[in-house]
Amino acid sequence: MRNSVWQVGDYERLRIGSTNADHYLHVQGNAILATILIFGNSLVLWIFGYGSIIWRPGFEHLRSLHAALPGYERRFCQASHDHRGTLELPGRVVTLVPVRGGSCQGMAFELPPVGRTQILSYLDEREQDGYERVYAPLQLSDGVIVPGLTWIAAADNPSWREGESLDELALLISKRQGPSGSNRDYLFNLEEILKTHDMPDAYISVLAGRVRSLIEKR
Repeated sequence: MRNSVWQVGDYERLRIGSTNADHYLHVQGNAILATILIFGNSLVLWIFGYGSIIWRPGFEHLRSLHAALPGYERRFCQASHDHRGTLELPGRVVTLVPVRGGSCQGMAFELPPVGRTQILSYLDEREQDGYERVYAPLQLSDGVIVPGLTWIAAADNPSWREGESLDELALLISKRQGPSGSNRDYLFNLEEILKTHDMPDAYISVLAGRVRSLIEKR
């Protein structure tokens, strides 16, 4: 897996855990930003969860808050050979795709200053099969902008599955099973946790409804 840093902008001004202008951090270039985020233990770093990390983070964190990643939305266009499917019959899991004017709501988890390397190694292993690290500023529910890190499967990875209709996805998700459980449970868990946290996602709700309809007809 390679590490990616999506465009944040040269000389980007990121507010580090505060709305006070004195807390702006000026960075030149994405590579510098990435280095600061990983190795600058004096600065905060938040993990953005938009899928199973929301209900099962699996790592130590100081606190969690609702957050949004502007410009992206969830889509079930990533094949899962290791969690919700098999090599022969891969399931489908969510990734984020760029959408102009879109926004993905999820949960942000603040990492402790100690043990980040181990946490990121754990997440690298968990979010494999095409997912890569992506650094981007997150907007917390209180309006503060913080340095964020998430894992996204981009369109050039071998497990990318674009162009499947909702009906095709529903049929596949209703049947597939993997080491981490059934594909349908993954979808239903995601739908439920989004409802619990009042983070509506129409795409997820429609897809879950179609999967339920297929199951009821059997």
